[in-house]
Amino acid sequence: MDQANLKFTKTHEWVGVEGELATVGITDFAVNQLTDLVYIDLPAVGSTCEAGKVFGEVESVKAVSDLYSPVSGEIAEVNESLVDDQAPLSDDPFGTGWITKIKMSNPAELEQFMDADEYKKFCESEAH
Repeated sequence: MDQANLKFTKTHEWVGVEGELATVGITDFAVNQLTDLVYIDLPAVGSTCEAGKVFGEVESVKAVSDLYSPVSGEIAEVNESLVDDQAPLSDDPFGTGWITKIKMSNPAELEQFMDADEYKKFCESEAH
């Protein structure tokens, strides 16, 4: 995914949109904060999710962090390969490290999120 075309949340999820499908992952900033990832809990395909609500979690040797759905809708697909190997979350968070694809019920929810430049500034402010 081209980061310039993504939207970002304050909870460090990214969203890429193709038609009515939103692909969701966690950012490299989030991965770096968590360090060594050891487990991910993915939502079930066909389940519904609500914007701002927890839809899974990722666990590192340091902490367990909730994953928040940036948009409301139905889980259309999950990246099952992450269950056995979390390395793509670190190695390629904006590509092979995608977490889920959501069929959006309200695309207008995307308007509240940051673009890449705004997200970069947000991360810089959090790092201080």
